[in-house]
Amino acid sequence: MKFSQMPYVRPNAEQVKNELQALTAALKNAADFAAAETAFLKKQELEKHVSTLRNLASIRHSIDTRDAFYDAEEQFFNSVMPEIQEFDQAFTAALLESPFRSDFEAKYGAVMFLNAQIELKTFSPAIISELQQENELVQAYEKLIASAQIPFEGKAYTIAQLAPFRQDTDDARRLAAWKAEGAWFKAHQGELDEIYDKLTRLRHTMAQKMGYGDYIELGYYRMGRNCYTKDDVETFRAAVVKYLVPVAAEVYKAAAERRGKAYPMTYNDNAILFASGEAKPTGAPDEILEAGRKFYHALSDETGKFFDTMLDNELLDVLSTEGKQSGGYCTELLDYSVPFIFANFNGTRDDVETVTHEAGHAFAAWKNIDRVPISTIWPTMEGCEVHSMSMEFFAWPWAELFFGDRTRKFKYGHLAGALTFIPYGTMVDHFQHEIYAHPDWTPRERHACWKHLLGIYLPWQKLDGEIPVYGEGEGWQRQMHIYACPFYYIDYCLAQTVALQFWAKMQEDFDGAWNTYLAYTEQGGSDVFTALLKNAGLQSPFDESCLRSVCQKARDWLFGFDLSGIA
Repeated sequence: MKFSQMPYVRPNAEQVKNELQALTAALKNAADFAAAETAFLKKQELEKHVSTLRNLASIRHSIDTRDAFYDAEEQFFNSVMPEIQEFDQAFTAALLESPFRSDFEAKYGAVMFLNAQIELKTFSPAIISELQQENELVQAYEKLIASAQIPFEGKAYTIAQLAPFRQDTDDARRLAAWKAEGAWFKAHQGELDEIYDKLTRLRHTMAQKMGYGDYIELGYYRMGRNCYTKDDVETFRAAVVKYLVPVAAEVYKAAAERRGKAYPMTYNDNAILFASGEAKPTGAPDEILEAGRKFYHALSDETGKFFDTMLDNELLDVLSTEGKQSGGYCTELLDYSVPFIFANFNGTRDDVETVTHEAGHAFAAWKNIDRVPISTIWPTMEGCEVHSMSMEFFAWPWAELFFGDRTRKFKYGHLAGALTFIPYGTMVDHFQHEIYAHPDWTPRERHACWKHLLGIYLPWQKLDGEIPVYGEGEGWQRQMHIYACPFYYIDYCLAQTVALQFWAKMQEDFDGAWNTYLAYTEQGGSDVFTALLKNAGLQSPFDESCLRSVCQKARDWLFGFDLSGIA
């Protein structure tokens, strides 16, 4: 069924609660495993249906945040889902206590019980009000960002639409675009500060009500982390500073030398690695999607069938339009056994990386969409990001479909971007740990923390105050994840480290690398992240030698790459 034809009807919240109560009672009173399994499977179907309706409303709201109907539906789910969660958790508790737990584990795997135990640590009826307020504040942030109309050269642009100008080859025009965006964030800094201040204090209150010392522990549980700890993340961050930051600095120093700029460069100059600009796709959005179809058909019969399904059923919304939520994501519509991709094309390299990145998520979901329980369709978030970031690299042999004679520049920029992203993503994670360890910080103190961390993780960024917000070291408010998904950013860094393993394997044996990717992806969320890697023959990013090795291989490729003819 095409996305536009999928019907939406608001679910009856009280009916859902009653059904959950009845299924919980049936599970508790089950005389044998068959009866217990029947209750479990009925609960799965109910969960699939509610999830589908919620995602339909959320997607359509994302596409146009000004739509009054879906804005109201988003508010409805923001309010009722925390209430439904209480009944959902009662079922989860009953499942954990079931005398037939060993039978469930034998048939469906043990990881669902590990994840269920973590899930119970994330909720209490005492925090329903805070969860509702959190949803409302996140929605307020998303709507504010989506509402941006930034004046530039006599027209008004959304943040996504302004992006190509922020990579313009003309120094003055590029600087003007950065200033224009920075001015918008500066004008709305008070609102952004207020929203985040409320979110930070609200999350700290939730943690205290749940019996935790601060939000960090609760935040890790809410991210579903089931095989590594805060200490492991700190070890990874230290390795990033030790191995990756120096290499990333070399990349920017080389760019400054190529372009005759003084190092460190300002934000607007760091936005392009070459004087001739970044590699842009050669086609319009429809042509990029058709190039994507050719790529996926060439990669394998299975990926070809997958992408045909996405295109033929309107399961991608990629144009950047007024009122559209910023960023991109992949989600699923379980009643129809399909994923959905949301993006904002803007004429930059990001458009192609979106087709490959978000489609990496979507392909993984497509392969695992019928898993039971549905919680094992996806692994935890860092595991999901391996699917997407690695798929970006698997497109390299077909890059000419997207970039034509700009392919060499694309490959250099893509690999350089993968390396230089990890310090930034790691900084985002470090920042959030500091924020939630100091919930009483003022907005000024939060901005000062970000500025301090810039010196550690991004020493190539010159802060001179010329560009509002960015030049003052306050650009974190552009990062949606900091507001909406606490601690969901180190996941990208861990996954990028694994994706670089795939990139290294591809240089020697592309088919072998693809088979390893399939071996990883076909597991869905059937095990914890580190076990999924081990099962597929991949190294854990928490092993310091892993980051050191991929960093060195990527550096050697970049500095051995022939840049002749690329200005």
